[in-house]
Amino acid sequence: MTTSKKVLIMCTGNSCRSIIAEALINKELDGIEAYSCGVAPSGRVNANAKTILQKYDAWQEYYHSKHLEKLKDKEFDLVVTVCDHAHETCPVFPQSVKTIHVGFEDPDGKEIDAFEETYRRIKKVLLPIVQESLNNA
Repeated sequence: MTTSKKVLIMCTGNSCRSIIAEALINKELDGIEAYSCGVAPSGRVNANAKTILQKYDAWQEYYHSKHLEKLKDKEFDLVVTVCDHAHETCPVFPQSVKTIHVGFEDPDGKEIDAFEETYRRIKKVLLPIVQESLNNA
């Protein structure tokens, strides 16, 4: 049996993009466990992000906004920043870990359609990149 690869999705607030990416990876990519965190977590999941994830049966009650500190005991195979601020302030990890940046526009404060678009873009753009990055790791 192979062990799951672990990927960390980092954003600033950990309320929209990174939560959506975490949920999509966990739902769509076999053999990959996704986690998310924020460099300055909001402490809440955006209600529209949760609504979109529920619509596509990707929501899990354990998804929540958290700081990297909460995940410090996990070893990741890949770290992905999904916003420029997280990319610029991405911490150095104790173990050598591949880090990539794939930016997405922040839907926070916008209508539900913006969250729908973010969901579609993350699924179309990010998932293949994560899959390929882990296959080539």
